[in-house]
Amino acid sequence: MKPKIWLSSPHMSGNELPFINEAFETNWVAPLGPNVNGFENDIQSYLNEDRHVAALASGTSALHLSLILLGVGHGDEVICQSKTFSASANPIVYQGATPIFVDSESDTWNMCPIQLEIAIKDRIDRGNTPKAIIAVHLYGMPYKVDEINDIALKYNIPIIEDSAESLGSQYKGKNCGTFGDFSILSFNGNKIITTSGGGAIVTKTLKLKEKAVFLATQARDNAPHYLHSEIGYNYRMSNIVAGIGRGQMTILDSHVAKRRSNHQFYLDSLKNNDRITFLQEPEGYFSNRWLSCILLDSEETREGLRLALEKENIESRPLWKPMHQQPIFKKYPSYLNGVSDELFNKGLCLPSGSNLTDIELERVISAINAYFVTC
Repeated sequence: MKPKIWLSSPHMSGNELPFINEAFETNWVAPLGPNVNGFENDIQSYLNEDRHVAALASGTSALHLSLILLGVGHGDEVICQSKTFSASANPIVYQGATPIFVDSESDTWNMCPIQLEIAIKDRIDRGNTPKAIIAVHLYGMPYKVDEINDIALKYNIPIIEDSAESLGSQYKGKNCGTFGDFSILSFNGNKIITTSGGGAIVTKTLKLKEKAVFLATQARDNAPHYLHSEIGYNYRMSNIVAGIGRGQMTILDSHVAKRRSNHQFYLDSLKNNDRITFLQEPEGYFSNRWLSCILLDSEETREGLRLALEKENIESRPLWKPMHQQPIFKKYPSYLNGVSDELFNKGLCLPSGSNLTDIELERVISAINAYFVTC
């Protein structure tokens, strides 16, 4: 069998071990230490805005803490992009709140401003103003920041910016992860950089960061004994894991450049295939191209190509199945225009890792071309 080509595998820089070894040598193996502080400072410097970062166990924990810090609880409603991974929506339910799903637009595949305002007006008419909006930069493409943020401001609803897939992406020259009242990052194994598992919450004030850290470390009050006046969580990143992150931050820009190069290679190689289209960058948008995605002319073509690639030991994946189609979320309100359904039916993610070789990329293209010769 031919060697496996993965969709997006971890890519180490070689700079991680000194940070990890230092953690062992100094016995900093707890969820605090110089690597945690250093990693947070590295991210803050990279974002290049007046923001504060707390390193956590996952992007999901960052979303959960964001909702807690916004006071979301039982009986509240939170608007969430339907076209996303389930981790964007799950923390809403953790809090006993109701997710309200909003469909996408075709320019960026992200939350549709028109459907968002329709949803907000309808929820207000029903007597329940949404407590927050979770907007996602899908596959590294920024959402329509100006339009979405203007609507949020109009109705005084805070935004949680889900930047799990978009570290290194920019909108009008500003880094993703700086546009929300809270923003979240993910360093899962398949992300643009990885700490094997991990994430971060990005806040506007130091006070909010300190509150997030307090909640993430079991909400231990300042006392010589274990004293708890609030519910806490075991959500803090360890010093060892943060050491991996410090090494990864040294090559973030090169990983972005390589993924963008992969996308351009696919675009150049497949531009004459009129059954394949790509998501383009609108003016003012800069995507890290975390995953290179294509749209086929039908669901049958998409599934046929996926299976053909699988036969060649090449991993690909349909675009995220919308939350309003998920069995666990079908019962919740949705405001739809059909865009995310069509994207799911016709969309496919191609191998996109920053460690893909030229030979592997050529293998992918050869397999795609061979499929279209026969189908």
